Amino acid sequence: MKTDMKRISILLITVFALCGCKKFVEPALQNNGKFENIYDEPLLAHGLLLNGYTRIPTNGWTFSDVATDNAVTNDLNSGFSKIATGQWTASFNPLDQWTNSKAAIQYLNMFLTEADKVTFDALDPKLNQMFKDRLKGEAFGLRAMFMYYMLQAHGGKAGGELLGFPILLQPETPSSDFNQPRAKFDDCMKQVYADLEQAEELLPLDYRDISSPSDIPAKYSGVATEIYNRVFGRLFSQRFTARIAKAIRAKAALMAASPAFAEGSSTTWENAANYAAAVIDLNGGVNGLAANGLTWYAGGSGNQIDGLGSGANPPEVMWRTSIAQNSDLEASHFPPTLSGSGRLNPTQNLVDAFPAANGYPIDNTASGYNEATPYTNRDPRLALYIVLNGSTAGPGSSTIYTATDRNTNDGLNKVETSTRTGYYMRKLLRQDVNRSSSSISNQKHYNPHIRYTEIYLIYAEAANEAWGPLATGGHSYSAYDVIKKIRQRAGVGLNNGDAYLESIKGDKNAMRTLIRNERRLELCFEGFRFWDLRRWNANLNEPALGVNIMQSTYTPITVENRAYASFMNYGPVPYSEILKFKALQQNNGW
Repeated sequence: MKTDMKRISILLITVFALCGCKKFVEPALQNNGKFENIYDEPLLAHGLLLNGYTRIPTNGWTFSDVATDNAVTNDLNSGFSKIATGQWTASFNPLDQWTNSKAAIQYLNMFLTEADKVTFDALDPKLNQMFKDRLKGEAFGLRAMFMYYMLQAHGGKAGGELLGFPILLQPETPSSDFNQPRAKFDDCMKQVYADLEQAEELLPLDYRDISSPSDIPAKYSGVATEIYNRVFGRLFSQRFTARIAKAIRAKAALMAASPAFAEGSSTTWENAANYAAAVIDLNGGVNGLAANGLTWYAGGSGNQIDGLGSGANPPEVMWRTSIAQNSDLEASHFPPTLSGSGRLNPTQNLVDAFPAANGYPIDNTASGYNEATPYTNRDPRLALYIVLNGSTAGPGSSTIYTATDRNTNDGLNKVETSTRTGYYMRKLLRQDVNRSSSSISNQKHYNPHIRYTEIYLIYAEAANEAWGPLATGGHSYSAYDVIKKIRQRAGVGLNNGDAYLESIKGDKNAMRTLIRNERRLELCFEGFRFWDLRRWNANLNEPALGVNIMQSTYTPITVENRAYASFMNYGPVPYSEILKFKALQQNNGW
């Protein structure tokens, strides 16, 4: 989109606030605006919808990996570090989505309730209807997405039932009954699906300019192409689409079919696989996996960001934020000698999860792994995503030494901004950023809301559970096919035909382990690991390990123990909400 969405949304919300809202706030004497103004001033109504966009959790990085076995942080004030070490309560929850998502849903409900009364174009009835359809479709899609985030963060067992959140489809007013019980998890999922279906009916697959009347949907027949493009053209790229709705459906279904939620859900692994396949088929099948999907965040010579046109995406990214020019990520995560704070420190656990270059796990004798040279002949993604001892980084390709016997602040625990594990994060960071106080250079960045690799991994996991590694369920590819393609792209097993994958391709359990590990590697540091461990009912208490390197000897160390209770596979409803509303049930244990 040519305009910066955040800037527009803030402006519109400010205008809306200045106009007043008599339904909800008694305006000051000098403020004569009325809520009813939205019917003739569509920008004010649009502000309600844009509030949903400003609240999307993936508008920024959370780095919740530091609450898992993937990473720790040297930031003593990190909320994720605190919950991992025993301070997680219903009153202190950095993972809370109740407040944010419920507020977004309120604004979206207000928009959906009033949208049909708004005049978006007074001169052309068809244009007016197209605007209504598109904006309502966006609102339905966003509402479904926020419901998904509510379920992910707060769905859980209360008594003998798996519950979600109170389903609210109308805006709450001062006269509303706020004391509403949580609906069953499955009923919440059904509402997610219903909203996504509405979104798909109202929205185009993608926003693009058309040149032929034959491309115009039948319901808008007779509309000129330039009029159609005013509503559904490329200028609205990065707004919610039918394609995005299909992806959200796959994401939600994967969660609902997983072990932690399956008991209270009618969604099956087969459903999740089919929903993901619907997206993959639109992307060219298994061969549509972007060859440069490993470096979607790269700039400079990689040209993944710098070369993007207005509203365009690289092949790996389905939906993203606006592009911003800054160096904030690098300031937080570069090693100290590159003028960074070294905040996120990958663990030895994660490093050990990367296989050997021949595809075998490093605990398999066929891998050829050598403890004396642990980074030699490893999966290329290891050096691509993590700064190792001896790696080069930054605009001058400086060598980073994390060994304790090196005279550098990059070494293990040297200063407060040094690594605690012996590793620094490299993924997501642009190496052409210069953070030197004498010459700070900002570069282009964005956050993906949805990457295609995630959808391919959803299919692999769900298809393996539904039909096994090799069966296709009626599609043209299997879980095995997808994982083989992902590993080939990474440069794994190229010299031996990926012998390890071939050896397990008939074993559903072994393939499950491999798929989960590939998901861990491909999506590391992007905010997936915490939610994956919980939906799998996996162990949250793996100690976070690091390495002490001295005189070329690599000694494992325990950096941080985890302190999760068993009931914490499900997050809490905010304690303040439980105090206010008797009808709300808290999840067990909280």
